[in-house]
Amino acid sequence: MQATNQTEGFWSDTYRGHSIAILNHGGRWLVYLDHVLQHRMLFDTAEAAVSWLHRKVDRPQARALVH
Repeated sequence: MQATNQTEGFWSDTYRGHSIAILNHGGRWLVYLDHVLQHRMLFDTAEAAVSWLHRKVDRPQARALVH
């Protein structure tokens, strides 16, 4: 899976059964997990945002909180 080109501004997919999305807002990337904005999480690149979402889903305690 490859993150969106930063000029496109939005990307979404499903990862391990979870909806994940990133949105460019003012040159920084916001992240959404299961359609919920993850507050205080801003990323400089789309790739960093997607990597963070993958790690969040992969953590066992995160999966328990998200379900």
